Amino acid sequence: MFHTAISETRGLSAVESKVLDYLARIGPQTPKDLARLSGLAPASVTAMIDRLERKGIVNREPHPDDRRKILIALDLQSIASGVHLWDHLVRGMYELCDRYTDDELRTVIGFVRAATALTHESTAKLTGSGPAPTNE
Repeated sequence: MFHTAISETRGLSAVESKVLDYLARIGPQTPKDLARLSGLAPASVTAMIDRLERKGIVNREPHPDDRRKILIALDLQSIASGVHLWDHLVRGMYELCDRYTDDELRTVIGFVRAATALTHESTAKLTGSGPAPTNE
């Protein structure tokens, strides 16, 4: 619900917000990669990139290794303008973490990593796609 509320305040759809999350976690991606990650058809991804670019949230950049390709990257100034929307949640998370020992937090982190890996594995199995990129 929080991500939906953030998206609504920024005028974004749920899919646009999810794609921006991928870009934030994984880094710049080709439109083809965004189609694979989001499950959208390539034409839908192109239309979405156009909308996000008009909103000033993403930029098209040349691919460093293949001049025929482009990368879609977050516009950092635009993202920075919405950082304040996360203040309450981030402050609360720091306070929540202060309630636990470092060992307890390591256990929680281990569980979240394993649960995330299982979710990615299950998604790949359902969709027949390869493993999702990780940010480790």
